[in-house]
Amino acid sequence: MILHIKGDQVTAIYDERLDLHRLGETTIRRASHVEPDNTGHWSADLGVSSGPRLGPFAKRSEALFAEQNWLERHLNEL
Repeated sequence: MILHIKGDQVTAIYDERLDLHRLGETTIRRASHVEPDNTGHWSADLGVSSGPRLGPFAKRSEALFAEQNWLERHLNEL
C-alpha cells in the first residue's frame, strides 16, 4: 500500500490490510469506475480523478490492475 503524506493529510488507495481509521478522521471517495461494456470487455474510467478511460480489457482483473497502477502513479495529484 502506498501512502501519500502531505502535512496532516494522508491519501491512499483503499486497502483493508491497513486500518486507516487509526490515523484519525477518514474520508473515503470513489476514484474510478471499473465496468463491463456490452461486449463483455472491461474498462477503468478514471474520470472522477481527472484521469483517462483505460481499456477495453478482456478480463476484469486486468482492468482492476490498470486502474490501481494508474492511481498509484498519480496518488500525489488526487
